Amino acid sequence: QVQLVESGGGSVQAGGSLRLSCVASGRTFSGLNVGWFRQSPSQEREFVATIGWSGGWTTYADSVKGRFTISRDNAKNTVYLQMHSLKPEDTAVYYCAANRQTVLSRSTLDYHYWGQGTQVTVSS
Repeated sequence: QVQLVESGGGSVQAGGSLRLSCVASGRTFSGLNVGWFRQSPSQEREFVATIGWSGGWTTYADSVKGRFTISRDNAKNTVYLQMHSLKPEDTAVYYCAANRQTVLSRSTLDYHYWGQGTQVTVSS
């Protein structure tokens, strides 16, 4: 079993930055792919970014490419999502999720472990 806990959310003005953290406990962290997803009210949960277990592979949603960076520190069992140039449409609850698949996935259905989420609010 894997437990995931997100932190780092908050309120920021458009153009600002935030860094989210996802700390894992339980089974071996280094073998996990970790993704970030987000969900705003009345919207489906959507893919943001994902990173492979070694940190060597990443993929991003087009809406955040060039503004967000996903990274990980396996020694600290932590994955980060650095967010720059934030926009009001980035407002959502951000979730981290993990799986042990051999390929990176953008689908929520492929992630077996989920955190409780952290709120990000961007004002114009």
